[in-house]
Amino acid sequence: MNNSANLTQTPIVDIREFRKVYKNLDRFIMILLVLVLPVFGMVYLYQSSGELTWNLPELPLLVGQILTGLGVGLVLVQHILFRKRVKLVFQTDELLAKLKIYANATRERYLILFLVALLCSAGLLFFGSAIYNVIFATALFFFSVGKPTPDRIKSLMKLNKEDAEVIRLASRPD
Repeated sequence: MNNSANLTQTPIVDIREFRKVYKNLDRFIMILLVLVLPVFGMVYLYQSSGELTWNLPELPLLVGQILTGLGVGLVLVQHILFRKRVKLVFQTDELLAKLKIYANATRERYLILFLVALLCSAGLLFFGSAIYNVIFATALFFFSVGKPTPDRIKSLMKLNKEDAEVIRLASRPD
């Protein structure tokens, strides 16, 4: 009976560490999203209204092409880098280490998506081209599809039932 009590206490301590990693990652993603949505939204509304003028300098078309290329390139790079970083998970057997690797890869991914969204905001502000709306929508797609969930983590890291349950418990509210 005493062994049973020890077994139930050990996972609680472990789950707290997992919960800390999971919650910090979730909070980080939400902060980035909350920062970028109003910025792009204001620029979009400014461009859509057509009535306001901020007397912005006219930038060369080359700058717009560079912004477009950077936006598209970074959307592709974030996906490739994320997949490459997640493969490092398979080099360790410890679940917490795997989760930390996944969390770092996800942070890197979301920072790149945040940068893409800022580039799109600047591009839309200065050039008014609809391509920036498309690139921003693609970044938002990755923001939502890439959001860490227990099922997503389980499938990406190919976790067994026990490990998947630990991740699921870590994702639950305290």
